[in-house]
Amino acid sequence: MERDTSKAEFSERAGAVKLRVQMAVVAVGALLMCAKFAAFLFTNSAAILTDAMESIVNVAAGLVSLYGIRLASRPKDSNHPFGHGKIELVSASVEGLLILAAGVAIVCEGAARLISPAEIERLDMGLAVVAFAGAANFLMGSVSIHFGRKYGSMALIAGGRHLHSDTYSTVGLVAGLLAVSLTGAVWIDSAVAALFGLLIIAAGVGVLRKTIANLTDEADEDRLKKLLKTVSDYREKDWIDVHNLKVISYGSDIFVDCDLTMPFFYTIERGHEVSENLKAAICGAFDGNVLTSIHFDSCARAHCSHCELADCKYRREAFSGSQSLTMREITGSDEFMRENKI
Repeated sequence: MERDTSKAEFSERAGAVKLRVQMAVVAVGALLMCAKFAAFLFTNSAAILTDAMESIVNVAAGLVSLYGIRLASRPKDSNHPFGHGKIELVSASVEGLLILAAGVAIVCEGAARLISPAEIERLDMGLAVVAFAGAANFLMGSVSIHFGRKYGSMALIAGGRHLHSDTYSTVGLVAGLLAVSLTGAVWIDSAVAALFGLLIIAAGVGVLRKTIANLTDEADEDRLKKLLKTVSDYREKDWIDVHNLKVISYGSDIFVDCDLTMPFFYTIERGHEVSENLKAAICGAFDGNVLTSIHFDSCARAHCSHCELADCKYRREAFSGSQSLTMREITGSDEFMRENKI
């Protein structure tokens, strides 16, 4: 009961923390956007303009994520029995599309300025603003990713990676502006802007790939490996086999489904006790709110050779040795188990 209470408190705290982090990201992003546009007005640099344009996307995407996180923090209801967590994936997808659009616009602007170069002024001030903005974006991105991973928020992780990609692009942008300042070759400014746009497009594609994978419930290899280790470490003698394991996450909630093979002569009451032990092990593997669905299977003759119940009076084959769980077996379906006679 104490553990369940702590997990409930964790879930409640997660929503509030995610909202605060995202509000900070949006506020800092808005301030940096204003600073970059001011720097462009002083310098007339295409590279700084593209950076400022990308900041518009940062703020817009941040607001979309903020709205998504706010919706995702709502409790389950009759119309949403699994909660509202998937809205974070939708908001992250919108952010990915906005990043792509900004990248295309920036490439077009850079190409246009390569054809018709503009005079650049006061680069020293522009460089200072851009460098400061890059450092601030990296810091906020790191904070966003940290709390996103801690509380299972794809929206925060996507936003943090977006801000990190901005920082890496800013490093190249500053290098380009320094080259312009030293050589006087104005075309470098436009070329850097176009390259910056291509990097932003790549970041947008990365965010979309990740969110689509989550929206389509692609297998989470990291969580499956963690569960395999947990079940193996805490395995009891009457957990004859665990298979058909699936895990998906909606926001901070994690859903685990599996089949547990136990002795066929167990009563329903005893079977429930055994499944509760497995449930406790699974829930202990994660910090957030974990919901489990465990289906009972009764053992068959094929299990006797590796069943570790020494006092089983119904054994039909001699014990030949323990059978370790593998990723292939623990995620195998009922059809897989029958075909391999497991």
